[in-house]
Amino acid sequence: ENKNMSSLQFVNAKADIIRKAQALAVNVNAAKGLQEVLKTNLGPKGTIKMLVGGAGQVKLTKDGCVLLHDMQIQHPTAAMIARAATAQDDIVGDGTTSTVLFIGEIMRQ
Repeated sequence: ENKNMSSLQFVNAKADIIRKAQALAVNVNAAKGLQEVLKTNLGPKGTIKMLVGGAGQVKLTKDGCVLLHDMQIQHPTAAMIARAATAQDDIVGDGTTSTVLFIGEIMRQ
């Protein structure tokens, strides 16, 4: 009975490691996704994004803060990155897109 218990724990330990790696991958992918959306906004040649609301209202913007406020971000990690970036904008008045790109690069590494 003891042997079965220890091998069961061993299998669970490996399963926990796999789950940790998968959780990390999911969180890194969320950061990459947000980064991919905003990276084309950066700089004077950044592209304008079109946001369409549920009632069909259209908003054109290049402002990272506006995009992050109006995007319906579901993933907790992406939402936390968006909150950090909008806090940057609230305090300094700029740098939302740069903050998202910076955090995305840190998460990649």
